[in-house]
Amino acid sequence: MENPNRREVMPTLALRSLFSHKSIIRILAILAICVIFLLPIYRLIMLSFTSDGNLTFANYTTILQDAATWQVMKNTLIVVAGSTVISLIIGVSLAWLVAYTDIRAKRVMQLFIVLPFVIPSYITTLAWTQFLGTDGLYMKLASLLPFSVEPINLYSLAGIIFVLGLSHYPLVYLLTVSVFGKIPRELELASRASGAKRWTTFRKVNVPLAMPGIVSGGFLAFLANLDNFGIPAFLGIPAQINVLSTYIYQQVVGFGPSAFARAATFSVLLGMVALIGTAIQWLFLRKSKRLETTIEDKQPRYFLGKRKWLIELIIWLFFSLTGVVPLISMGMTSLITAYGVDFSLQTISLENYQFILNTSSKAKEALGNSAMLAGVTAVIGIVIGTAIAYLRVRKPNFLSKFTEVSIGLPYALPGTVMALSMIFAWMEPVPGWNPGIYGSIMILFIAYITRFLILQVRGSITAIMQVDLSMEEAAHVSGAKGWSKWRKILLPLLFPGVLTGAFLVFLSALTELTVSSLLWSSNSETIGVVIFGFEQAGYTTYSTAFSSLIVMLIILGFTILYLAQSYWNRKVGKRT
Repeated sequence: MENPNRREVMPTLALRSLFSHKSIIRILAILAICVIFLLPIYRLIMLSFTSDGNLTFANYTTILQDAATWQVMKNTLIVVAGSTVISLIIGVSLAWLVAYTDIRAKRVMQLFIVLPFVIPSYITTLAWTQFLGTDGLYMKLASLLPFSVEPINLYSLAGIIFVLGLSHYPLVYLLTVSVFGKIPRELELASRASGAKRWTTFRKVNVPLAMPGIVSGGFLAFLANLDNFGIPAFLGIPAQINVLSTYIYQQVVGFGPSAFARAATFSVLLGMVALIGTAIQWLFLRKSKRLETTIEDKQPRYFLGKRKWLIELIIWLFFSLTGVVPLISMGMTSLITAYGVDFSLQTISLENYQFILNTSSKAKEALGNSAMLAGVTAVIGIVIGTAIAYLRVRKPNFLSKFTEVSIGLPYALPGTVMALSMIFAWMEPVPGWNPGIYGSIMILFIAYITRFLILQVRGSITAIMQVDLSMEEAAHVSGAKGWSKWRKILLPLLFPGVLTGAFLVFLSALTELTVSSLLWSSNSETIGVVIFGFEQAGYTTYSTAFSSLIVMLIILGFTILYLAQSYWNRKVGKRT
C-alpha cells in the first residue's frame, strides 16, 4: 500500500544530503529574508515619518504643500496613464492577430515583438532621439518630400508617453496572446450562430474571457511605466519635465540636509501609486471570468483572404519603424566622427568604438563591473533561486510561500524606491556602525540579488513544474539519492528552464540603470550609468557607440542561449 505521506517526504529526501540541522537553517533563512528583503523597505517607510529624530508627518505636510509636488504627480499620472493605454492598444491588437488570424511568419513576428522589451529602455530612447532628431534619419527622409515636414520633439510629455508605450506593449502581448488561444472556439461559433456579428462576438465573448490576461498585462505595463527611470531621465530632465522616478533621483543627487528624508517621502508616494494600481487590477480580476480549459488552440479562426498581404505589410512596417529603423539610426550616429555631420563614406569611422573599448577607462571599467555583477548575480540566483523554487513546488507550506512573496516584493517596487531602501538599510545596518557597504560595489551586488532573484525563482518554478514527481520517485527507488539524484536526473531536465531564468537575471543586471543611478560610486560605475553620463554630458557619439555594442552583445547572448537550449534538448532526448 502506498504511503500517503510519500510525496511530501520525497522532496525532503532530495535535499537532505545538501543540508542538515534543518531547524537552524530554517531560522537563519527567515532572518536572512527579513534582513535582506524586508528590513530595507521598513527603514525607508520609517525615515519618511522621521524628522529630527522624532516620528512625525512633517515631511508629508511639507512636500504636499509644495506646488512642485502636485506638478510632478500630475506629470506622473499623465505619463503612466497615456503610455499604458498605448501599450494596451498595441499589445491586445497584435495578440488578437497572432492568436486568431492566418497571418504568416508568426514565430519571427514574436521575436520582433519582444525586441523592445529585451533592449534596455534607455538604449531604445537613445535610438529614437537619433532617428527623430533634427539631424536624424527621419528628417533626412522627410527632406525628400515635396512639402515641408516639422521635426518631432521627443523631449516632451507626448514624447515620453510615446516611447514608454512602445517599450512596454510586449508585456500586454505576452500575457494576452495565450489567453486568447485558450478561449474555446465553440463559444464564438455559438455567438455567431445566434446572429452576433464579429465585433459583437469579440466585445461580448472574447474580451470578457481574455480580461485576466489583458488586465495582468496592462498592470505590468503600468508598473513598468511608473518604475521606468531611463526614458523620463533621457527625455524629461533636459526639458525640465519631472515624474516621480526622476524627481526622487534629483532629490538624492541634489543633497542638502533633508534630501534623503524628502526622497524617502516621495518614494512612499510612488509606492502608494503602485499600490493603487494593484488594487485596481485586483478589482478587475475579481469580476473577470475564468477559463476552465488550459489547452491553447493555435489554429487560425479568421481567414483574412485578400486583405492578408495588406495587414502583414502594415505589421512589418510597424516592426521596422518601431524596432529596426531607430536602432539603425543609432548605429549610424555611432559611426560618424562628430555629432551633427552628415553620414557619408568620408565621415564614418570606428574611432568611437575604439574610444569605448580601448581609450576610455571609465567605459572599460563599467563593462567589467556590469559583467561581474551580472555574472555573480546569475550564479547566486541559479543556486539559491532554484533551491527556493524546488521547495516552493515540491513542499508548499507557509514558509515557502512567505519566502516567495518576500523575495518578489523588491521587484514589484519601483526601482528608485528599492534603491533608496538599500541606502537606508546598508548605510548603517546597526545604528552607529557603518560597515562600508554603501559607497562600494558591494551595495550593487546586494541590490541586484535582492531585486532580480525572483526572476530566477519564477523561471525555475516553471521548469520544476514540468518535471513529474514520478521521475524523482523512480530515481529514488533505483538508488539515486541526494546530490546523485540532482546531478543525474533533475539538473539535466531542469537545465533549459533554469538557463532561461539565469539569462534573464544576467541581462537585467547587465543593463540595469534605475537602481545603479542611485547606488553607484567611484570605481563602481555600470554600463547604464556610463551611457547615461555620456548622454548627459553631450557625448552622443560615445553613448550611441556604447549602446550599439550592448545591443550586439544582447543579440549574441540570445543566439548562444538558443543554441545551448537546442543542444541540451537534443542531448536529453527532447525536442524544442
